[in-house]
Amino acid sequence: MEAHAFTVRHARVPVLPAGSAPTRVLHVSDLHLVPTQADKIAFVRDLATLEPDVVVDTGDNMAHRDALAPLVDALEPLLARPGAFVMGSNDYFAPKAKAWSRYLRRDPRTADGTALARAIDGATGRTTERLPADELARLMREAGWKDLTNRRDAIVTDGVHLDLVGVDDPHLDRDEFPARAPLPRGALRVGVAHAPYLRVLERMRDDGASLVLAGHTHGGQLALPFYGALVTNCDLDRSRAKGLHGWPGPRPDAPGGEDSIWLHVSAGLGTSPFAPVRFACRPEATLLELVAADG
Repeated sequence: MEAHAFTVRHARVPVLPAGSAPTRVLHVSDLHLVPTQADKIAFVRDLATLEPDVVVDTGDNMAHRDALAPLVDALEPLLARPGAFVMGSNDYFAPKAKAWSRYLRRDPRTADGTALARAIDGATGRTTERLPADELARLMREAGWKDLTNRRDAIVTDGVHLDLVGVDDPHLDRDEFPARAPLPRGALRVGVAHAPYLRVLERMRDDGASLVLAGHTHGGQLALPFYGALVTNCDLDRSRAKGLHGWPGPRPDAPGGEDSIWLHVSAGLGTSPFAPVRFACRPEATLLELVAADG
């Protein structure tokens, strides 16, 4: 079953300043973990054998109110390494059964005639079960991971300075971009968000980010051979539903990409428990090797 065919992708990103040592960044996203998924827990634990220098988690870790303990067990070997995180909607709220047709919309938040954030906040009178996002964030911070919830931070590893800027989940309209800050000399600014909405990518590029990491799309989750993802669950175009790309134009190392930044969108490791199917889109984590742009 493809939804359990976990794989590790590898990508090389020529983005570091000249003379920098290569840096290995493990990008994990969209686990949507429920307590019974022993195979997924084992896969995530084994990712530590890749020996990443930095781990970046772009959210949607949980899909059940009892998922926190098994999630921490899954992440435990990775929490021993430098890392950073943002939250997604399914860290804050449990998934609900929804009509599949809503995901064929360009932005499925409009399927009910109102923004998802307002629906969750009770404007429509519906309720959604809350998940222990605050406890998860506390445990990650105590392990030393940087909380990028509408804030900035930094990680320095082997002389490489990653200047980080993140936002809370744009899919819930919780993103509030941090106040501007100068880019330290020789640092690489990396933007981190759960959902790659265009307004967030624009702000991060304007802020000086050279690389943005995001998840949320599930790579489309359902894809067609020679066509690709059917949807992205946000306003990002289908051609960038997963993998390493340039944005808004070609890759920065390709002709015409001079004004682009690097964008990596993870297809993620899970699905909603109400739609546990993938097609032509295996669940994934990605090891990004950041190297000098002149290398």
